[in-house]
Amino acid sequence: MLVRSVNVSQPKQVQYKNKTVATGIFKQPVSGRISVNPFNLDGDQQVDRINHGGEHKAVYGFAAEHYSFWQQKLGLAALPFGKFGENLTIEGLDEASLCIGDRLKVGDCVLEISQPRVPCFKLGMTFKRDDMPRLFVAHAATGIYFRVIQTGSVAAGDKVSVAEPHPAQLSVQRLFRAYFDKSLPDNEKTPVLEQALEIDALSAEWREKLDKRLAQS
Repeated sequence: MLVRSVNVSQPKQVQYKNKTVATGIFKQPVSGRISVNPFNLDGDQQVDRINHGGEHKAVYGFAAEHYSFWQQKLGLAALPFGKFGENLTIEGLDEASLCIGDRLKVGDCVLEISQPRVPCFKLGMTFKRDDMPRLFVAHAATGIYFRVIQTGSVAAGDKVSVAEPHPAQLSVQRLFRAYFDKSLPDNEKTPVLEQALEIDALSAEWREKLDKRLAQS
């Protein structure tokens, strides 16, 4: 795996459906080495810290390979890195093989996978398509949130490797589909959700989501 782009943003006020929305989703690539702190990257600021911040969402990674899919799917002439609001655009970041709790060496940092991303309306705002969150969920390749285990710095061109795989081996995509894919029967989804709750690295946000879902089943 390889870091293709490091992206940050400061808060921006935008007009959306007759409202003024504050957001940090409009990330731009930056050059040089960028410090990675326990809650974010230098130069980056999450506006909605309830839904887009905290130690479990300090860094958001998205696969460089997803860009060609979405460029074709949406019929776009160009699609610059950072467009999906990711801090790190990483070549080879595969939600189907990387697992909750895996620890990745990125530059001289160590990042731990804490949860999949769940898109909100701001993704639709970015692409000027209200259906974008729904399409994103249907594709089930929404990127990965990380907790910072070891601070340091990152830059485009840094290698990324799995330093410590989690023994549970529950992939990010398998968890995401168990929660969102309505076509899966309960007897396939429930064991996955229960397994996820046993992983200490799983974020508090997803623990709450899974507890509620299991209580309804």
